[in-house]
Amino acid sequence: MPRHVVLVDPYSEAAEYANAFRARGIEPVAVLSTPAPLKSYLHGWKPEAFHSTHFYDGDFAKLAGIVRGYDPVAVVPGNECAVRLVDALIEELAPGTGNVPELSAARRDKWPMAQAVASAGVPHLRTFATASEEEAADWLRRNGLEGRALVLKPRCSGGTDGVHKVEAGEDWRPSFRRLLGSINMFDLTNDSILIQEFASGTEFVVDTYSVDGRMGLVAVVQYSKSARGNRIGVYDAEDYLLPNDPLVGVLESYTRQVADAVGIRTGCTHTEIMLTDDGPRLIEIAARLDGGCAQQAARLATGDSQIDRAVRHHLDSAFTPGFEIVQPTRVVWLSAANSGAMSNAEVLDAARELSSFQKLSCRYPNGSRVPKTEDLFTTLGWVLLSTPDQDVLDQDTKRVREIEAKVVIDPLGRAGR
Repeated sequence: MPRHVVLVDPYSEAAEYANAFRARGIEPVAVLSTPAPLKSYLHGWKPEAFHSTHFYDGDFAKLAGIVRGYDPVAVVPGNECAVRLVDALIEELAPGTGNVPELSAARRDKWPMAQAVASAGVPHLRTFATASEEEAADWLRRNGLEGRALVLKPRCSGGTDGVHKVEAGEDWRPSFRRLLGSINMFDLTNDSILIQEFASGTEFVVDTYSVDGRMGLVAVVQYSKSARGNRIGVYDAEDYLLPNDPLVGVLESYTRQVADAVGIRTGCTHTEIMLTDDGPRLIEIAARLDGGCAQQAARLATGDSQIDRAVRHHLDSAFTPGFEIVQPTRVVWLSAANSGAMSNAEVLDAARELSSFQKLSCRYPNGSRVPKTEDLFTTLGWVLLSTPDQDVLDQDTKRVREIEAKVVIDPLGRAGR
């Protein structure tokens, strides 16, 4: 009789969990935390990858019974929106084996997350959440942040969805009003807005995998991003740090403090950290795997990934404490300078001829209307490069930018023309 693994909200790259477990003889079962697939993830929903699919309609007892019937080797979150449901299912089916249940909200909602980190004495950015402009203004005044650069964002979204930067001296209220009451990528109403002091520095990602309270480093990635108007978080590239880089130790230590503060004991974390002049400061931590093309990129860079570690954990009881770099690897993100109809997407295929080329992803077919790139979810796609030669990697990156510049997006054009 086949064994099963339950994957909750296995959208996009999280669908790779299905392949990895199936390769070990485990049949993947999908559970969606919503009555229907999320619209923002329809392009990444692959129902054919799973033995069966179940939808959560709010009846937890019914869902828990269904999941229990599979006697799964694990219940794994595939996305931000899965975290709370996975916590509840694990606590119901295997009490004491998951992350700290009392801190579940701190692993999903950025406001209790910030409060948990502050309560633990971990260095942090000043943060507040409210639905009231008056309360926000009072908090800014009391904290000496009036006229300072700020970041406003939804409490329970993902990626850089809805993240707004307010420049020093700029009125924050228009951004606050636009966000309040809007619908985020998870079809949730932003009924309270997170306000955070802006952190200047270099952003890093620390990806980990924990087993029984022991945290293992999977990869440490340095981000380069740019701003477009008042939107921050437009991805340019991602590079992997060597394990002996002095920054890795600093970031690992800080990540451990944050993970402990929000009750991480098992599974993946994806932690975004800004390294400021005052030291590392948390942007956010997510109790799920790194998305985008991160798993494939990590395999190329380190020979391992969070998905691979999850399989070894649940099937072999294995724990891996650290990582190595086997070859230089870079993710180069593609962007659109304006919205409009894309008429020559085929020019991107020239990237396939680069010696370090591994994979190209373009989210929009030729002739379709594309949005102006303002965050991760409005990128055109990405090019994954990996090669033993760092100089070749750098040369190919420049070539990708030259290729990207040839993409024609007509702001007055219509899709399909």
